[in-house]
Amino acid sequence: MKANNIVHFVSFETALDREQFIKRWEDYNWSVNVDRDITLLQSEKKGMFRYIAQHRCAAGGLSFMFTKAAKSPRLRRVEIKTNLLGGYSILQEEQKNNTHTNDSKIFVFVMSSMVDLNVYKRLSGQCKLNIYEAYYENCQYSYILEFFVRNKDVTELLEQLQQYDAAEIGMYKECIMQAV
Repeated sequence: MKANNIVHFVSFETALDREQFIKRWEDYNWSVNVDRDITLLQSEKKGMFRYIAQHRCAAGGLSFMFTKAAKSPRLRRVEIKTNLLGGYSILQEEQKNNTHTNDSKIFVFVMSSMVDLNVYKRLSGQCKLNIYEAYYENCQYSYILEFFVRNKDVTELLEQLQQYDAAEIGMYKECIMQAV
């Protein structure tokens, strides 16, 4: 990714599993000038799914909009709660590629801009760490940390992360999508 690019994070919460959610994916439209370089990730907790979409686009693409297409009044649809987390610049990028089959991503969402990022950097001994810093003032979090970790090391890393004051921590698997 180029240094002048921004990663927009969008969160979705729904009861739809991966296949059902991806089928509804076409209901969502992005601004014309936004790159279609998107990574979609899924997490499950108590029968509910959370998806995070990472949209990569140029920093000059400030007109990023994310809107839901109009509903058909005849179809009853499962609700998808959408939350735009904001646009983030890359502060540290240790892994550029997506995860492999035996890997997961752990996201740590940090509210405080006064956090000591070195604490998190020391935890990344057996994994790779990307750090995203809020690019816009209205971002929901100050930092989003993205750990790339082997599935066998997930539990250990999650236990270590629980010791620190993060707004939210979650393990995600990448969803394979067809071209949108």
